[in-house]
Formats: sequence, structure tokens, C-alpha cells
Amino acid sequence: MDDLIVAGNDSSAMSAFKEYLGHCFHIRDLGVLKYFLGVEVACSSEELFLSQHKYTLDIISEAGLLGSKPAAFPMEQNHTLALARGAEVRDPERYRRLVGRLIYLAFTRPNLAYLVHILAQFMQHPRQEHWDAALRVVRYLKGRPGQGILLTSASDLSLTAGVIWIELVAR
Repeated sequence: MDDLIVAGNDSSAMSAFKEYLGHCFHIRDLGVLKYFLGVEVACSSEELFLSQHKYTLDIISEAGLLGSKPAAFPMEQNHTLALARGAEVRDPERYRRLVGRLIYLAFTRPNLAYLVHILAQFMQHPRQEHWDAALRVVRYLKGRPGQGILLTSASDLSLTAGVIWIELVAR
């Protein structure tokens, strides 16, 4: 079973495409998109809001910081992470997993892109300072778990999609 999102601004073309898929494969229309690959989607005729609220809470929980105080800022302004000489992290795989999850979270939280870029530089040999910095980002998220991207129809933003080919096994 594979999931597929059909999106567009021409409802008759979308219906024709779904009908065509229905002739070739056994499909089930799940209706309006609400949740896909950890991304929550809320839409109206005027706006589209993408967030990863549940995914963010999962990150906070996995890091063991549900009871911690939120951080006001995600990272120190003049950090010296590149010069860190502290002890290497005992479980570097845990650091890699956390940073990997933050990378995926940056999809709907572009304000994290720079921070995640910095943290990802130390995946090979993370030190305690790097782990502490990653946990600070998680504590920052704790204060704002529902943030996301709001796309409005009034904005100048345009979304252009390319054509992709998907091969499905016929019935």
C-alpha cells in the first residue's frame, strides 16, 4: 500500500485523474488531507497551515524534556561549538537521531535551518557541548510546539511542481 496526495486548483482535473487511477488500481480516496508523514495540514479556501505539532512533542518526549523549562532562544548568539573540546558523547547514535529528527522538523520550521546546520556538522564525533546545544533547541521547541508555516492565497508565493512518474503494479 502506498499513499499519494493529489493536489491542484482544478477540481475536475483532479477528479478525472482519480478516476483514471481507479481504473488502473484499487484505490481508496481518504478525503481532504489532514495528516501526512508527520505533517499536520489545516486548510481553508484562503490559507494552508503546515505544522508538525505531534512530531515536535515526540521529539521533546524522546529527549526526556517534557518536564523541563522552555528556552527563550534556541542557541547562544556567540556559540563556540566548533571549538568544543569536552568529552565525546557516550552514545553518538542518540545525538545523530536527535539531529536527524530536527532536520526533518525544519521542513515546517525554517527558523531552525541554521541551528540544525550547525548541529549536523558534529554528527561524526559529537561532544557534550554539542549534545547540550541540541537539547537547548529541544527546550526552545517546548515553548512553541505548534509553530509551522502559514501559506495564504493573498501572498506572492507560488508553488510550482514538476512531473514525476510513479510505477505501480497493476491489479
